[in-house]
Amino acid sequence: MKRRIQFIDVFGTTAMTGNPLAVVIDSEGLTDRQMLETARWLNLSETTFLLPPTRSGADYRVRIFTISGELPFAGHPTLGTCHVWLGLQRESQDHVVQECGAGLVRLDNSAGRLSFEAPPMVRSGQVELSALEAFAEVLGIELGDVVDANWVDNGPGWVGIQVSDAGAVLELKPDFTRHSNPESIFIGVVGFHPFSEEALYEVRAFFPDQAGRMLEDPVTGSLNASLAQWLVSEGKATPPFVATQGTALGRSGRIHISQAEAGALWVGGSTVTMVEGVIDI
Repeated sequence: MKRRIQFIDVFGTTAMTGNPLAVVIDSEGLTDRQMLETARWLNLSETTFLLPPTRSGADYRVRIFTISGELPFAGHPTLGTCHVWLGLQRESQDHVVQECGAGLVRLDNSAGRLSFEAPPMVRSGQVELSALEAFAEVLGIELGDVVDANWVDNGPGWVGIQVSDAGAVLELKPDFTRHSNPESIFIGVVGFHPFSEEALYEVRAFFPDQAGRMLEDPVTGSLNASLAQWLVSEGKATPPFVATQGTALGRSGRIHISQAEAGALWVGGSTVTMVEGVIDI
C-alpha cells in the first residue's frame, strides 16, 4: 500500500545540517514488524509513524522506531513529526499535544520554532566511581579530565560527562571496545564554549548499535533536554541559551533551551521539509 512520507531536517542551522527524520504519514494498519522493517530499510537514526490519537487531549499519536526497535520518546522525532502534522492542518496551531510511548508531550509553536517540554528524568544523581572510570576509559580520557558527571537518563540510559571545554569535546576519540558491555553505554559529553557569543556549550552523543559498535548522533533532542535540566539545576547554565551539536560530524545543530514561568525547560530547534513522496509498505 502506498503511504505518504516526508523527510525532515531537525535542529540544523540551514537545510541538511541537522538530524534527518523520516515520517510515514498514513500509518494506520501497519504492524509492529512492518514499522521496524521500514525503519531498518530507511536506516536513519529514527523513523516515525503518524497515527490518530487514542488518548483524550492528544492531537495525534506517534510511534518512534530505530533500526533496533521502538522508543517511547525521542527529541528530534518529536519536533519533526509535529512539523509534519502541523503542515497537514488547515489552520496554524501554537500549542500541540503529542501522544507517544512515554505519554503526552506538550509542544509549542508560538516562538517561531517548535519546542517540546523536557520530560522528567527516570535516573539522576552522581555517577558511581567504578562506572565513571569505565566511561572515561571508553572516551579515551583520564579520570582527572572529567570536570563533573551525572546520570541524566530520561529513557535510553544517558550519563552526562562534563569536560574542560568545547575543544575537549571535539577532540574525543571514543572506543566502545574498551568496555566489557558496550550495549549498556549511552554517553552524552558536554563542554562549555569559552569564547562563543552564539552558544553556551558543545554536545556529543555516543551510543551502541545492535552489535555493540559505537554510533554518534548528529543532534539529540532528548539528551540535550536532560543535560539542560542537570546544568540548570547545578547553576551552571541559565536559560535561555543555545547548545551546539554535530560539529564533529560536519553538521551544525543548534538546540534552543528556554524556561517557562513555572520552571519547566523547553527544547526547540528548526524543522525543514526536505523530501515529500510516497513509500510502498
